[in-house]
Amino acid sequence: MPLHLEIVTPERLAYEGEVDGVVCPGIEGELGILPHHAPLLTTLGVGELRIRTRGQEEFFAIAGGFLQVRPDRVVVMAETADLASEIDLEAAERARKDAERAMAEGFTEPADMARARAAMERALLRIRVAERRHREGPRSR
Repeated sequence: MPLHLEIVTPERLAYEGEVDGVVCPGIEGELGILPHHAPLLTTLGVGELRIRTRGQEEFFAIAGGFLQVRPDRVVVMAETADLASEIDLEAAERARKDAERAMAEGFTEPADMARARAAMERALLRIRVAERRHREGPRSR
């Protein structure tokens, strides 16, 4: 019995479909969700989300948000969700360099430093997920 999965961001529906399992980056480690999982609502961290469907895996770089597991579906509400195969490595590298420059210039407001660090973390995540998945290709299980 597959799970119905939705991955939504403030801008779009990033994924919707039936899956065999999901592994999400929680704030204290990875969370694996399989059919018949107990209801759950938790906070997500920054990391790689893995979807297993019919022996194939797909990967998303996600940053923050919430995970809701209900009897009939799993909903990932993420700040960002980028499918590994669609990540533009050049744009991610530019974002990393921009964040490095911003952090090197210094800040008068702590919030500005926090924003620069968050941008750096998201850029590094996208680079890591895209490079690994482009190198390895799709995985079968």
